[in-house]
Amino acid sequence: MEKETVRLNKAISESGFCSRREADRLIENGSVKVNNQPATVGMQVRPEDVIEINGNTITRNTKFVYIAFNKPRGIICTTDTEIENNIIDCLNYPERIFPIGRLDKDSEGLIFLTSDGNIVNKILRAGNNHEKEYIVTTDKTIDDEFIHRMSEGIPILDTITKKCFVQREGRNRFKIILTQGLNRQIRRMCAYLDYEVVALKRIRIMNISLGNLKSGEWRRLSETEMNGIFELVKDSIKTEDAS
Repeated sequence: MEKETVRLNKAISESGFCSRREADRLIENGSVKVNNQPATVGMQVRPEDVIEINGNTITRNTKFVYIAFNKPRGIICTTDTEIENNIIDCLNYPERIFPIGRLDKDSEGLIFLTSDGNIVNKILRAGNNHEKEYIVTTDKTIDDEFIHRMSEGIPILDTITKKCFVQREGRNRFKIILTQGLNRQIRRMCAYLDYEVVALKRIRIMNISLGNLKSGEWRRLSETEMNGIFELVKDSIKTEDAS
């Protein structure tokens, strides 16, 4: 049986060396060799092929990292370590990992980070209706009309938000479960109804709950949790982001 091959940029990305886009740039620049021969963009490689970047052999990664992190407020979901308060420096994880999706700087709560580029694309795909659950605090009292209108759909960003589950949790707190990923969706929805979000915390993504993970702490996702995620994304199609 012929051994499975993958695109060279994917193999480099999975090693943790850089992203696929950056890998293509390195290949175009002549910095990459496969089995001591100059590499070309789009070429396929086998598990036994030796990949070198600027003369250094990279280690092909077959074990990916999957992390659940309770992002504190003020941390920015970027891999650009030149930006102050970036999520990579906040975790200080010894391997190259990147966030799946984002939470804006003023929001807190659950976010995944991984070294597996394939799972990133699958989880971010809006067509899969993956649930994300939030607890939101507003600047004034929530009434029945607010709950009803939030759940039925709000016009923002040239569209109407999908119907969703919304439940009052206190005088000025509510729970909302989204299956969309529009930019700053919850804040925009509240603003349309003349409410300001003063605190926003994501407590669940798909089958993974934040639980008792403290702000600034992280944990590895268990094999059972990852099997649940893989099952949910197995039929993945098309991309969008949520926060």
